[in-house]
Amino acid sequence: MVFEQFATGGCQSYLVGCETSRAAVLIDPELSAIDRYLGLAAQQGVQIRYVIDTHTHADHFSAGRELGKALSAPLVMHRSSPAPHADMRLDDGDMLIVGQLRLKALHTPGHTQDSMCLVMEDRVFTGDTLLIGGTGRTDLPTGDPHALYESLFDKVLKLPPQTLVYPAHEYKGRSHSTIGAEMADNPRLQKTDRAAFVEMMQQLNLAAPTHLTEALRTNMTGGKSVAQLLAEAAAKTPFMSLAELNERIGGNSRDMVILDIREREAFEAGHIAGARHLPRGQLELRVNTEFPDPTVRIVTCCELGKISTLAAATLRELGFRRAVALDGGMQSWREAGYPLEM
Repeated sequence: MVFEQFATGGCQSYLVGCETSRAAVLIDPELSAIDRYLGLAAQQGVQIRYVIDTHTHADHFSAGRELGKALSAPLVMHRSSPAPHADMRLDDGDMLIVGQLRLKALHTPGHTQDSMCLVMEDRVFTGDTLLIGGTGRTDLPTGDPHALYESLFDKVLKLPPQTLVYPAHEYKGRSHSTIGAEMADNPRLQKTDRAAFVEMMQQLNLAAPTHLTEALRTNMTGGKSVAQLLAEAAAKTPFMSLAELNERIGGNSRDMVILDIREREAFEAGHIAGARHLPRGQLELRVNTEFPDPTVRIVTCCELGKISTLAAATLRELGFRRAVALDGGMQSWREAGYPLEM
């Protein structure tokens, strides 16, 4: 069996393949690690047949949709997943066949309504249902401590004690556990009485995950994250360095316009000499009157260099093919000691 485990922060992803057929599945991929998955699959000589999300993640951005499109492989989720872009939906007990491998889905709601575990030979991929030394939280959207109790004690913990446990998250550097070890040592599993377990889960008082609403929005709808939008804009936009722009100021730059897209208060507090002001929110509405010549060279700038990247990409899509973004933004300009005009 081909088996590779990826750690991206606390997120755990798994590439599992059949040595004979070289077919594989990728479980719980994270958006920032797409190139790592593709590189290792190529290195291992396997073809990813299915991309699987064990549940709707609330603490990171799933790469399921992007990888599914790139690989022409179906994105697999549980039947109750809200994601409209899931290509294949599994019911409790359904099985995926990948070469000589068999992966059986167990519907294990509790952390989320669509949570499922994947049982394969000597191991189980538990998503966020069962963690090493813990369990998934139940206070996020569609979470239910009663359902989690049933999923754990009536399903997952009835697997053989020697079954290897591979969760979707692990923050202490451990690679895996076993069902037997978790039953013996996991403090949350010592609450074997339903009422005691539910009370414990309701009193955890955990902090909300970073990017909670954005992660849920993108993972539930297939929409894009802000980081994706910025990365896509940066991929099709050239940049100008701070030093290059500073050298060009005051020179023969009649065909170059510095366009400051911050709000007026920020612009008036200090801007690059000769810059014109056009807030980002008005760009599309005023660009034709402000710039009748589409061949003009436009250098966009904002505070941190992110909104200006989006603006430059928009200008290029509108036909201003010489639009570029200032690398670093006004914060970097000030820190470098370049002059400002009030």
